[in-house]
Amino acid sequence: MSTQVTFLVCVVIAIAFAGLIHASDPDILFDYIVPPNVTVVDANFFTYTKFQTFFDGPNLNETKSMLASMTEFPALNGQSVSLSLLRLGPGGVSAPHARPHATGLFFVLSGRFEVGFVDSSNKLYTQNLETGDMFIFPKGLVHYQYNADRRELAVAVAAFGSASASTVSVLVTLFDTNIEDVILAKSFRTDVATIRKLKAGLGSKI
Repeated sequence: MSTQVTFLVCVVIAIAFAGLIHASDPDILFDYIVPPNVTVVDANFFTYTKFQTFFDGPNLNETKSMLASMTEFPALNGQSVSLSLLRLGPGGVSAPHARPHATGLFFVLSGRFEVGFVDSSNKLYTQNLETGDMFIFPKGLVHYQYNADRRELAVAVAAFGSASASTVSVLVTLFDTNIEDVILAKSFRTDVATIRKLKAGLGSKI
């Protein structure tokens, strides 16, 4: 990873964590929480190294996301913070989703993103972001990211004001949770055959 990218990552983490640290999770009465299965607490417990693989490997042009929440990095439990990295290949999209527990502060490391979210009045807010820009996704609202560039990657980091930054996917919620086809058809004012075609087309892409 280049010096410039390293600097940008450090800046966004510092800014994001300073602003979001009290945003969501309840305060704890201890310095940190140690999981029951952890018997040794040293510097390794507070270190997360799996993001290294995000910047290495043979498929750096592919769309990829990585999350460090308390599930992946147990030391975050009780600390009210988590972090994710997003890389969208040319034409790649992070499909509409929501994070019910966390506000997201999105910072573009390289490339360009088209982003947007829909508020509770069904108003859509969209923006075109370039390297160095930040955008906030309010907690619980459906949002997306898209790389319209057909040649260049787009890479970003997002900080969250919760140790639980779990995602609710709109596609999975609607089409992969056994909601009856007739209910979906009536909801979308279409027919069952169309819903089944949508499901078949999505397939493993959900």
